[in-house]
Parts: sequence; C-alpha cells; structure tokens
Amino acid sequence: MLSEQAAPVVRATLPAVGGALGEITERFYGRLFAAHPELLRDLFNRGNQANGDQRKALAGSIAAFAVALLENPDGRPDALLSRIAHKHASLGVTSEQYKIVHQHLFAAIAEVLGDAVTPEVAQAWDEVYWLMANALIAVEARLYQEAGVAEGQVWQTMEIAERREETADTVSFVLRHADGTPTAPFRPGQYVSVQVTLPDGARQIRQYSLSAAPGRPQWRITVKRVAGDPAGEVSSWLHAHAAAGDTVEVSAPFGDLVLPEGESPLLLASAGVGGTPMLAMLDHLAATGSDRPVVVVHADRAPASHAHADELRRLVDALPQGTLHLWYEEPGESGAHPGRADVTLLDLPAGTTAYLCGPLPFLRAVRGDLLGRGVAAADIHYEAFGPDLWLGTEG
Repeated sequence: MLSEQAAPVVRATLPAVGGALGEITERFYGRLFAAHPELLRDLFNRGNQANGDQRKALAGSIAAFAVALLENPDGRPDALLSRIAHKHASLGVTSEQYKIVHQHLFAAIAEVLGDAVTPEVAQAWDEVYWLMANALIAVEARLYQEAGVAEGQVWQTMEIAERREETADTVSFVLRHADGTPTAPFRPGQYVSVQVTLPDGARQIRQYSLSAAPGRPQWRITVKRVAGDPAGEVSSWLHAHAAAGDTVEVSAPFGDLVLPEGESPLLLASAGVGGTPMLAMLDHLAATGSDRPVVVVHADRAPASHAHADELRRLVDALPQGTLHLWYEEPGESGAHPGRADVTLLDLPAGTTAYLCGPLPFLRAVRGDLLGRGVAAADIHYEAFGPDLWLGTEG
C-alpha cells in the first residue's frame, strides 16, 4: 500500500502524469533501446513497438495500478499483476531488468514533466513503481519455482514432430523433446513462448496457446500468420520455414486463463485463433469424462477460416452437457449464425463462469453483454493476444 505521505501526492498528480503517459512511454522506450539495443532485438516485440501497442499497454498498466492503489489502499490488483507476470515469465524477464526499466522510465518522466517533478512527486511515483515492480518480481519468482526453472531460464530446445496446414493462414505444430522425454505438465488454457532467429539476427519471441490437453508426450501450438503492416515477423517465419524435423526454442508453459477445477457451469467464448486455448480446455474435459455444463461459442470469418473446426465439434459432442454455437461473418451453407457472436441469445446456467479469448473488440462486446445479463465481473476472465490494451478500461 502507498504510504500516508505518497498517497495524496499521487492522487493530486495522477491527472498530469496520466495525461502525459503516452509521451512518457515513448521517451522511455527510446532511451531504453538506445542504451540496450539487445532488448529490442531479442526480447521486445518489434511489431508492437512499431505500431505503438506496447507503449499503450505500458501506460495503461501504470495508470491502472496507480488508480487501484488509491481506490483500494489495503489491496492489490492481483488480476492485473498476474496477467503481466505470466507474460514476463514466458519471456524470461529477470528481477535485475526492473532496475533498468526504473532508470529510463524516471528519466523520461523528468524530461516530459520538467519542473513539475519535484523531489516529493518523484519520491511518490517511485513508491508506485517499486510497489508494482516488487509485486511482479515476487509473482514471477513463484512462477519460475512452480515451473522448476531458475529465474529467467525458461528456454528449451524442442523438435517439430509434425506440421499440419489447418487453414490457408493457420498451421499447427506438434512439439516434442528430441530425446523422447515427456513434455512438462501444464494447465489447460496456458501458452508457451516461441523464439526464432530472423534473417537480420534478431531473436524475436511470440506467445502461442497450447491447443491440446496436457498429459501427452507432445505439445501442440497453432499459429496464424499475422497480416498487416508490419506483418507478424515470427508467425510469417514459422509459416515459411518451420518443418517437421526442425528445432525451435520454446519456453515453459505460463498463462492465467486456465480451466477451473470443479463442476460449475462454463462459458468458453472465442473468436478466430482465440479458439486455441479453448481447444485445450475442451480436450481435457473430454479426456477426463467431465459432465459439467459447458456452453461453447466461437466466431470466425467463414467456415474455411475456422481452424480446428471439426475437432471443436467432436470435442463438444463428447461432453454430455456440451453445446456449441457458431457465428460466421460469411456462413455460407454451414448452418452457423450469420454475423458476430451474440451471447444474449444463449441460455446460460446460473453460476456460469466465462472464459473469453480473441481480438479486443470481441472481448469488449461479449463481456459487456455478459455483464448486462447479470454475470458478475469477477466471473468473467479473458486473454488478449498481444499487448493488453484493455488495462485501465475494464471498469
């Protein structure tokens, strides 16, 4: 919690700091990468740096954490911290790197706000930073311990056992240890990071959900080629070059959007490649003979763009109380609902816990509809692919 001295200072300066966070984070990353170019080359997502998404996510997380400290002085925004910590752990972030971030972030704050950053203001926001940083360091230490690895040492070399073309722009890779040892356990819904060396020598990292149930000697990830400007560097490289027999660097599994234990009803709602963690959850439910009520919603552009569509139907059919609802923007003769997913049309059992994964507009729309139906905010969980631009906006 904030000290009695810092709280009123943070409250008074939050509008000014919050309003300048966009410029502050831009200056911060410029300073950071000038001093440590290896971080841009080998740790940060260059695409998200180019389009500004990473700056927005950092600004949102700082603002959200500060607001949470002021609104609930005796608590911590654990959901926010958990989401960030899992992503950091999957990248192999270390506690020493928080000192580097602090140095360049506070230099950027001083540059942007100038004389407004009095010693009192600097000390108060320093307290905010280290409350957040130390909380993340503690969570990440626990995650590394649970994964059975030393701090930051998350990488392992794995072999591509099989490559499968799922759709025109989606491919799945079955991964195994070349020496035949079994893959590590994970919780259904978690992801791994994949690191590849690009033609310019950069070792870029991206996260991909494990799209089949745990407990098997192999893992599976499903990779959609990211279009746009800039195009996805890692997804494009994997699509163009990765083949059976090749090796890739893969992290231990992390992620906090995981299948809950128990028998409570579930809503699993996804769009596009956001369906991959749901496949792992459904595969686990089917493999363990679960009879809990499960409502499955998936939205996609068209039947031909829906990766693992037949597998999804088969898994839902294997659940005694499983129901599947499909929406395609161009449904053709598939029998799916036309347009975008509308959960207001569904019969959801009382006490349903919802898990959402997909693009941000989909997450916002589905979450809003669920809240309108009376589903408690605490019972709605989500995973946003890429930087979490929802931070500070959930309400």
